Amino acid sequence: MSGAALESRADFELIARFIREGEQVLDLGCGNGALLGHLIATRGAGGYGVEIDPDKVLASIERGIDVIQGDLETGLSGFRDAAFDRVILSLTLQAMHRIEPLLAEMLRVGREAIVSFPNFGYWRHRAQIALAGHMPVSPELPYQWYDTPNVHLCTLRDFETFCAHHAYRIIDRHVLTRGRSVRWLPNLLGSIAVYRVQRGTDSR
Repeated sequence: MSGAALESRADFELIARFIREGEQVLDLGCGNGALLGHLIATRGAGGYGVEIDPDKVLASIERGIDVIQGDLETGLSGFRDAAFDRVILSLTLQAMHRIEPLLAEMLRVGREAIVSFPNFGYWRHRAQIALAGHMPVSPELPYQWYDTPNVHLCTLRDFETFCAHHAYRIIDRHVLTRGRSVRWLPNLLGSIAVYRVQRGTDSR
């Protein structure tokens, strides 16, 4: 099994642990619907996926997923306030141009946001820049610099600073490498991060 497949499965299993039986979930950038399908099968979850790629939308429909074709960059105005228990953005944050309004919208339509992303501070990524002199390519960041969809790469520290600046409350954080939990020096040794975030009392 490839490193990418291992990380993806670990990401799914970890997110599933955060979902309670029967909760309503919105999966943003749902791809082929694999994660939402997993949550439906293992947690009895309900909800929708949002995906812009028509081929992936079709793949989601073929899985029996309720999916809406839409561009996350334009917001979530089609959903009412607090419509969902959890809003998920799984390994999609780094491909978004407008992160601030998207996170605000996630916390408007859901009582909790679950966000996972590749950690640009991972030591292998740092080493490729420092020693090889080129942008990192890895199972977590598999693209060359000239064809990557990733526009906003960040580290754990970057994301936590972002949340503090916007008065978002981080209620849980898990860091993984090759499917295993990383507790020591996570910003250096972790390749994927998964956060649970809620709106703080001072956020707007």
